[in-house]
Amino acid sequence: MPQKSKKFYITTTLPYVNADPHIGFALEIIQADVLARYYKNLGCDVFFNTGVDEHGLKIYQKAKEQNLDPQAYCDIYAKKFDDLKIALNLSYNNFIRTTNEHHIKGAQEFWKLCEKNGDIYKKNYKAKYCVGCELEKTDSELVDGKCPIHPNREIEIVEEENYFFRYSKFQKDLLKIYKKNRKFVVPEAKLNEIEQFTKIGLNDFSISRLREKMPWGVPVPGDEKHVMYVWFDALANYITCLGWPEDKKKFKGFWPGLQVAGKDNLRQQSSMWQAMLLSAKLPVSKQIFIHGFITANGQKMSKSLGNVINPFDLVKKYGTDPVRYYILRELHPTEDSDFTYGKFEQRYNADLAGGIGNLVARTLGIAKGTGNAKISNPKLKKLIKQVQKSCAKSIEEFKFNEALASIWEIIAFCDKYINEEKLWETRHPTVINDLFFAIKEIATLLEPFLPETSKKILAQIDSKKSEPLFPRLVK
Repeated sequence: MPQKSKKFYITTTLPYVNADPHIGFALEIIQADVLARYYKNLGCDVFFNTGVDEHGLKIYQKAKEQNLDPQAYCDIYAKKFDDLKIALNLSYNNFIRTTNEHHIKGAQEFWKLCEKNGDIYKKNYKAKYCVGCELEKTDSELVDGKCPIHPNREIEIVEEENYFFRYSKFQKDLLKIYKKNRKFVVPEAKLNEIEQFTKIGLNDFSISRLREKMPWGVPVPGDEKHVMYVWFDALANYITCLGWPEDKKKFKGFWPGLQVAGKDNLRQQSSMWQAMLLSAKLPVSKQIFIHGFITANGQKMSKSLGNVINPFDLVKKYGTDPVRYYILRELHPTEDSDFTYGKFEQRYNADLAGGIGNLVARTLGIAKGTGNAKISNPKLKKLIKQVQKSCAKSIEEFKFNEALASIWEIIAFCDKYINEEKLWETRHPTVINDLFFAIKEIATLLEPFLPETSKKILAQIDSKKSEPLFPRLVK
């Protein structure tokens, strides 16, 4: 955990702009937002980066399908992702687009560094390629000749002269990083997975495409016939967003940082990107947090199955904080989790309408304008201190569901306290004071998770006027 006033850098991956935002990326960026808000509340200077990846074959093909210039296509979809900031109440302070001129120049400078250090060379090759992943695939990675992550896409055969990155050179260095820092990749299972992948041996990978076949990319420095392979270009965003290479002070102040990514990004984030940094003689990342996928009724979400969930639609129907709450409380932080509307509405009514919403309404309804920030109940005081510690620990360990569960322990205690004291009859001022104190603490603890709800609770306490935080859903 960084000390107060220290700089803290966090970044999501950059989603491709080949489709509308989906709930899987909403999970990633909400998790990152909780971390950014938490460290900001500790007094850290937080740089929170997100954005969009706008180059590559997928984007080029989609633009052609819609008879649009690739840049015009990217402009339309980039806005949709940036609109998540308002819809999900996100606190990021940087939104990078890989078509940005500064990023393009930075990616080219990064290329030059790797080339200068002898880690880029040219050769003819033939490979199986998944456009969905934008990655080369070996036979062992395919299932019935298809990519298991994108089974509806045909595997393409790429045969041409490309530039290659000397990935194999960094096998030992990467293994040393994994061995030295067992928290480099979280969860541990994903660190073990990338460690095993590395031990088997690393193959140099292609980092360019012929412009005549795929013109939509960053030009390779010194060779107008080639554009950069999309991953090489996009990964550099994690440092170009910090002003690298010109703004050395900002870069050194914030880098290295924490990267949040899905499990389909494990190799790119924790291995390929780290090897590229080693080649450029730059510090490797501080830590990489890997989350799972969201399934729908046990099935992987896909357009063909018609089960993709749009976060904008969810917010429109239920509100921002209920969406944030469900994602953080119900869905497992690191394992695949199933989304159902039934579970969503059950959590909403039980935890939000019947939990925090009911507690605030009952307390303010009884208080009649009395109450102040004092506490006398020793059990409640002890519980709040325990939850403050456990909640902080859970956030720092990326256990967002456990952090919220601990906050709800205070809510449960307060509900029981009201019933045991029959507060609606006694209106005992000492008990009311305890409840006011507890609710203020709950609001403070909730701020990284449900920022708008936290603000509303504190405003209602100050005004002594209660309005429903979460109206109960009625079928």
